[in-house]
Amino acid sequence: MITISLTSNEILLEIEELRKEYDGTTVLDGISLTVHKGEVVVILGPSGCGKSTLLRCLNGLEPVQGGDIRLRENSLTGSTVNWQQTRQQIGMVFQNYDLFPHMTVIENILLGPTKVQQRSKAEALEQALQLLDRVGLLEKKDAYPRQLSGGQKQRIAIVRALCMNPEIMLFDEVTAALDPEMVREVLEVILGLAKQGMTMLIVTHEMGFAKAVADRIVFIDQGKICEIAEPEQFFSQPQTERAQQFLNIFQY
Repeated sequence: MITISLTSNEILLEIEELRKEYDGTTVLDGISLTVHKGEVVVILGPSGCGKSTLLRCLNGLEPVQGGDIRLRENSLTGSTVNWQQTRQQIGMVFQNYDLFPHMTVIENILLGPTKVQQRSKAEALEQALQLLDRVGLLEKKDAYPRQLSGGQKQRIAIVRALCMNPEIMLFDEVTAALDPEMVREVLEVILGLAKQGMTMLIVTHEMGFAKAVADRIVFIDQGKICEIAEPEQFFSQPQTERAQQFLNIFQY
């Protein structure tokens, strides 16, 4: 297991020797990582290395074949895990926004808090409007997804996840499906969350963004963690040849 010294001692998420296989092919091969409260961990690596699969395992969307995942010391790998409840603590935003097309923006956002968490509509609405204002989309609350740009839809997806009050957020290539001019508006929202102390695991191919937002970079290749470092060190002096090769593609 690769470790790095951190100032915070409050552990939020622990991954220990995690293994994932598809039809006998190993996709995650003994992944171990500790994430502290308020930390932003950016996961980098070539396509197909297991980055997105790791996030899906953390959110219970993929079964694992070995190892353990612990959220505040509670294991998430047993058969008795209540994933409906756990996903309220571990929010996830995907490449595709998955907004319900027949619902307005505000209806999409309020569905989880009112139906799953059984919160009052008035209380959830107040929070939703505050979050929409924070991401600059308050005026779009009554719009339908078809009336929004890709960047606006992704920001709405982020608001929807945040309105569940998660302890940790997972972002899986949230800008991959966006036109270049829409990428920045989404990344600025995530940067804002980092400044506010949200614990996040982020899979991205945006190297400049990774360098700006991360507390630590985790570099994965062929299902294994090859290197963990602070951003400045990783981008200026990567310690492994594989990481150097990867960064050369992006001219770092």
